[in-house]
Amino acid sequence: MALTEIAIRAAKGREKPYKMTDSGGLYLLVQPNGSKYWRQKYRRLGREGKLSIGNYPDISLREARKRSVAAKEQLAAHKDPVREKQKAIQEAQLLATNTFELVAAEYCERRRTDGYRPWAPATAKRCTFLLAHLHGSIGHLPVTDIAPIDVLKACRKLEKRKKLESARRALQLASAVFRYAVATARLPSDPTRDLKGALATPRVTHYAAILEPDGVGELLRAIDGYEGFGITKQALQLAAHTFVRPGELRHAEWKEIDFETSVWTIPAQKMKMRKPHHVPLSRQSLELLKEMRSITGYSGYVFPSVRSRKRPMSENTINGGLRRLGYKSEEMTGHGFRAMASTLLNESGKWSSDAIERALAHGDKDRIRAAYHRGAHWKERVEMAQWWSDYLDELREEGRDERKSSRKAGGKR
Repeated sequence: MALTEIAIRAAKGREKPYKMTDSGGLYLLVQPNGSKYWRQKYRRLGREGKLSIGNYPDISLREARKRSVAAKEQLAAHKDPVREKQKAIQEAQLLATNTFELVAAEYCERRRTDGYRPWAPATAKRCTFLLAHLHGSIGHLPVTDIAPIDVLKACRKLEKRKKLESARRALQLASAVFRYAVATARLPSDPTRDLKGALATPRVTHYAAILEPDGVGELLRAIDGYEGFGITKQALQLAAHTFVRPGELRHAEWKEIDFETSVWTIPAQKMKMRKPHHVPLSRQSLELLKEMRSITGYSGYVFPSVRSRKRPMSENTINGGLRRLGYKSEEMTGHGFRAMASTLLNESGKWSSDAIERALAHGDKDRIRAAYHRGAHWKERVEMAQWWSDYLDELREEGRDERKSSRKAGGKR
């Protein structure tokens, strides 16, 4: 006799568990404490099996019958209902661990420890920060459930705040996360692949730099007269002579400086291109470093933080020093020393473009060509480093000589 909702609600627990049968193998198991559970009995390949459907009243009689029919359809398709249920549970658990936020965290960790080109700490911090902007919108969603419009809406929140470059970069990072999910067999394809051009294009701005010799001389004289925090002056001076990236300068450590060979070796993890970089040091650069060694000691950072010698100088120190000297952000920046050197070295006509590119630590996609360049241009780079420092000295002194001549001429009148 088929079950009814009234009969099920009226059923009470007994001393031992008992069954209330419905039809087609479906029955309700009533426990001594009154709990009621749906079960589906079936036979497959000559063996009896039992499928747990759920408890009553969470699963109503009508719903239990629907699931009973679904189980019979699986049997007709030569599938085991119990196994199919286990697979569904596993898939649900997998989805729960494959949310965008969790996959993004896994991707970022992988990039931090990438053997060939791991992210630098600053890059990892910046990328994690940008991805965090997306977590409020899509972070909780399984990557398989995320549609292109979901990612676009998340990125446009940054766009509406006029953070166009951040929006563009966040979309690129999201795409990288989805491609990682594809590579790890958790997603069939990247949902952002057709979103190119959907965001506003930010205006490309180059780091401000002084590129005229007269202006460079004036800048160097201004740095010589810097009256702010002591080591900022030396940092600005060394930035001009070595034209490394501001982050590489800030994180310089004494163990990287070889005074005997006049070489500063920056390890791969500190470099943008994730390759070690060797900087030939001119006499002027060595003198500056010796002066710094008398100030900050023989170990740790060359330019330590004001607050703690265990940390490097703040990333705002170089630009802050330039502002203190009266140079606006649209006139000169810490990165501008690189553009300044690149422009004037190329205009001198004395050095090959390959040697200049190597000195700037710009990447070369061809590994064999890059290896050749490192060796072939080292001697030229050593000579170029000394010429550059001598040239800076000339530019600095020219303005002083002109002022002396002007004062003498004025006295005669």
